[in-house]
Amino acid sequence: MSEPMQAVREFIQGRNPKVGPLTDELDLIDSRAIDSLAFVEFIFLLEELSGEPIDPEDLDLDDFRTLKALENRFFVKEAAC
Repeated sequence: MSEPMQAVREFIQGRNPKVGPLTDELDLIDSRAIDSLAFVEFIFLLEELSGEPIDPEDLDLDDFRTLKALENRFFVKEAAC
């Protein structure tokens, strides 16, 4: 597991210890692992970890649905053409 993804897991579990084990496919929204109160702080964390600004206009709820989706959206760099 990458260092940024470990930080993401720690953030989620720190804010919601009752969520239980975080699998890569757990629906973070339906399970309420990420709630609206922590979402803005979570976006700041993702910006810090990815080194890229996140434009709210470009956000898609599905990018936040699972840990795998988060990793693919924010931490997997596309191969250079």
